[in-house]
Amino acid sequence: MVKKQPKYFDDTLEIEERIDSLLMQLTLKEKLKLLSGRRFSLWTTKPIRRLKIKRLGMTDGPIGVATHSSYRFNTKFPCSKNLSSTWNRTLAFEYGLAIAKETRAVGRHIVLGPGINIDRTPINGRTFEYFSEDPYLTKELAIPFVKGVQSQRIGACVKHYAANNQEKNRFHVNAVIDERTLNEIYLRAYKDVVEDADPWVFMSCYNKVNGVFGCEHSGLLRDTLMDNWGFKGFVVTDWWATRRITNPENSILAGLSLEMPKINIYKPKFLKKALAEGKITKEDINFVVRRLLRVMFQVGLFDNPEKIPKGERNTLQHKELARKVAEEGIVLLKNEKKILPLDKNKIKTLAILGPNANKKMSGILYGGAASVVPFYEITPLQGLKEKCGDKIQITSNVESADACILVLGLNHARGNDCEDVDRTRLELPEKQIELIKNTIKRNPNTIVVLINGSPIAMSEWIDSVPAIVEAWYPGQESGRAIANTLFGDVNPSGKLPITFPRKLSDSPAHKSEKTYPGAENVYYEEGIFIGYRHFDKENIDPLFPFGFGLSYTSFEYSNCKIDKDTMTSKDKITVSVDIKNSGDREGSEITQLYIKDEKSSIKRPEQELMNFEKITLKPGEKKTIKFKLSVNDLEFYDVESHSWKSEKGIFTVLIGSSSRDILFKQKIELM
Repeated sequence: MVKKQPKYFDDTLEIEERIDSLLMQLTLKEKLKLLSGRRFSLWTTKPIRRLKIKRLGMTDGPIGVATHSSYRFNTKFPCSKNLSSTWNRTLAFEYGLAIAKETRAVGRHIVLGPGINIDRTPINGRTFEYFSEDPYLTKELAIPFVKGVQSQRIGACVKHYAANNQEKNRFHVNAVIDERTLNEIYLRAYKDVVEDADPWVFMSCYNKVNGVFGCEHSGLLRDTLMDNWGFKGFVVTDWWATRRITNPENSILAGLSLEMPKINIYKPKFLKKALAEGKITKEDINFVVRRLLRVMFQVGLFDNPEKIPKGERNTLQHKELARKVAEEGIVLLKNEKKILPLDKNKIKTLAILGPNANKKMSGILYGGAASVVPFYEITPLQGLKEKCGDKIQITSNVESADACILVLGLNHARGNDCEDVDRTRLELPEKQIELIKNTIKRNPNTIVVLINGSPIAMSEWIDSVPAIVEAWYPGQESGRAIANTLFGDVNPSGKLPITFPRKLSDSPAHKSEKTYPGAENVYYEEGIFIGYRHFDKENIDPLFPFGFGLSYTSFEYSNCKIDKDTMTSKDKITVSVDIKNSGDREGSEITQLYIKDEKSSIKRPEQELMNFEKITLKPGEKKTIKFKLSVNDLEFYDVESHSWKSEKGIFTVLIGSSSRDILFKQKIELM
C-alpha cells in the first residue's frame, strides 16, 4: 500500500492552505529549529526530516551567483552601478532572470540581491553594489530585477533594510534620520518594490536606525514593511547581525523570521524562556515561521522537481547579456574634438597602459560578499588586442603611438570599492595621477578609461585629457565591451545614476564628522537634500551631473507638449516630446522628466526625477516619447499625517537629457 503524501505536498491547493497544513504538524521544537541557519553551513536552513522539509539554500549576490556561497564558477555580470547606468528596465529584468537561472543551477533558492541602499556618500565601499542616489531610478530598476528573479521561482532578497549607507562602523553605527527623510529618500524605493514587485525576502541591516538595530526594529519591520506596505515574505538578518542583540523576543515581535548563518539569539532555550515569561506567545512564533514557510512553498521546496524551472549557468546567452549590459552601462564623460570613436582605418599603433589594463577584478571575496569568480574574464588589454587583431600594432612606445589608452580607476582591495571599509579619498591614487600627467605630455591623443564603482574626482587632470570613459566594473566581458565602445561598434548610451562631485566636501554627507563618518551616531542633517537635490539647492557645480552622458551622435528635442495645464487628484496628464537623431550614427537617448513644486508648505527639491524613457534612433529618425503624470508624482511625505500627501498649487514639468541640461519647462496646476 502506497503511503499518502501529506496535504502540504499537494500543489493543486492554495498556498495558504498548504502553509496551514504544515504549520499544524510542526512541533514547537521544530518551529524554533527553522528560525536559524545550520551550525556548519553558512548558506542553508536546517531540514526537518520527519516532515520532509528540505534545506532552504541561499547564495550571495547581487551581481551574479557568488562563488564563495555557491562553490561554483558562474557568470560574472557587470556591477549594479553599471546596470543602473543603462537606465534600461528591460535589461534589469533580463539581468535578474539570468541570475535566477544561475541560482537554480547551483541548487540554491534565494539570491541575496538586489542591494538598493541609496548613495549618500560617494566613498561608500559598496557604492558599486547599489543603484543610485535617487529613489525613483533605484526602484525603476529594482522592480524589474526582482520580477526577473522571481519569474524563475527563485526568491529575491532585497537588502540592506534600511539606512545602511556607509561601511565604516557599519556593525554598530546609529543612523539618526528624521521621519520625512527616512520615508522620502531611504525607504521610498523599498516601499515601491514591495508594492509593485512583491519580493519574497528582505534582509535587515547591521546598523541601528534611530537607536534600534535593524533586525529588532519593530517600527521598520512589523509596522512599516509588513503592516503598512503589505510585505508577505520573510525577513532574514545580514550575516551575524544578531551578535549585538540581547533580547530575542524583540526580534520575534519585530517579525524577524531567520537569523543567519547560525544560532545566536534564537537558541531554543532563550525563546522558550521568553515564552514562559509571557514576553512572546506561540502565535508570535507562528507569525515568523509562517512567513518562512510561505517562501519555501514559493520556491518549490515541496513541489515535484519536474514542475520547477530549470537552471542554467555560464551559457552563451548569459555571456552575451553580460556584455550587452556592460556596453549599455558605459558612460562617455568627455570627448573633445571627437577623438572617439577610434577609426581602425586610421589608427596604426595603439599604446595601452595603466594598472587596470590587464587586471582581473575577480577573486574569492574580492571586494566582499558580491564577488563572483567566472570561468574567464576578458581584461581591457585582451579585449583591445582581440579588436585590433593584426591591423593595429599594440606598442609600449607612447610617443610614437597614434593614440594612447590609459586604463585606470580603482579595484576591490580594501580602501577602494570594498565591503566593510569606505574609501579614504575621492581622487585617484597619486601614482595614477602622475601617470596621466606624464602620458598626456608625451601623447596628446590620450584616452582615460576608468574602471571603478564609485565617483572619482578629476580636477588635477581633467582639463588636459581629451576623452574620458566611465566603464564601472563591466564583468567578465569587460575587455570586449570597452573595445567595442572605443572603436564605435557600440555607441555609448549610459548616463550617470550618481553625481560626480568636484571635491568630497561638495557632497552633503561630508559637512562635518557628525554627518560622516560619525562615531556612535551619524547624523543625516542634510535631510532629503542628497545627490543632485543637494547640488541644486546649494547651487554647486558638479564635475558631472546626475543623468549625464555623451554619445557619438547628437539628439534634438522639440515639440514638447502637455495635453492640459490643470489636473485633479483623479486626472492624469500626458507629456510628450519629439526626439530626433540629428547625427550620423545610430544611438540611444535617455530622456528624463523632473518635477518642481513651485510653492510648497515645506522645503522641497528644485527638481525630482519622476520618469525617464530610453529610445534607440537611426540617423535622421524621430520618435515621440509620452509620459503620464498623476497626482502621486506630485506627493511628499507629510510628518503630521505620517503618510504621503499632495498640495494644490503650481508645478513645473522639466524635460531634459540630464539634471543640468533641461531643455523644456512648462507649468501645470493641481486643482
